[in-house]
Amino acid sequence: MSSDPARLPTPEPSPATRTTIAGLSGLVGSHLGYTGWRLITQEQVNRFAEATWDDQWIHVDVERARAGPFGGTIVHGFLTLSLAPVLLDELLHVEDASRTINYGLDRVRFPATVPVGSRVRLGAELSSLEQVTGGVQAALALTFELEGSAKPCCVGALLLRFVLD
Repeated sequence: MSSDPARLPTPEPSPATRTTIAGLSGLVGSHLGYTGWRLITQEQVNRFAEATWDDQWIHVDVERARAGPFGGTIVHGFLTLSLAPVLLDELLHVEDASRTINYGLDRVRFPATVPVGSRVRLGAELSSLEQVTGGVQAALALTFELEGSAKPCCVGALLLRFVLD
């Protein structure tokens, strides 16, 4: 078998873990799996640029970017990161939570650029759990993988509060 990471087999998407707020404590330290691959298109990048007013040429000017440092347009780091909620929904369902609150992020980094037209997926681990008023706060270690790359394109911790009313 080849040692080239781009040629190694990749796990199939994981079925979503279904649990309750009480059941989350048994998942601390567990890897929740991987999502399916998601293609990021130039249209998505353009719409993100418009919504965030971040229309830097390396993201939106296809012709100029071809001659630039990346050989084409690249995805905004924050666009990749913004996929976390929808992708995480493929991995974890806390069935008795009346709502899930995005409480914040820790240690977010973008180690590799994502060329437009690439596919990314998310792997997540439940790192810690803390009791808070009305529920629990979970820290999830996120790793966004770029198809064909040994280096992740985004890593960080997402803090979510699962509320039980």
